[in-house]
Amino acid sequence: MSKTIQPRDDTKPERGEQQYGEVDFADPTNKKYPIDTPAHIRAAWSYINQSDNASNYKPEEVEISKDHIRRAAGKHGIDSSRD
Repeated sequence: MSKTIQPRDDTKPERGEQQYGEVDFADPTNKKYPIDTPAHIRAAWSYINQSDNASNYKPEEVEISKDHIRRAAGKHGIDSSRD
């Protein structure tokens, strides 16, 4: 399994950085789904689990994003045991 997410043609990573600053993202390559606050973590989890969003990624890339979200949730004391 690849440990990285591939660049997407339909994204502009600089927009994520401009909007959220230098924060961690569930998709750090494309700067999608910020995971720097509890609200952003919950939103990222919701978005990556929507089929229309997940379909933009390979299955292993979805798992990479979910892993990033789970780790951020743990740092913020959010229960991420549900999948």
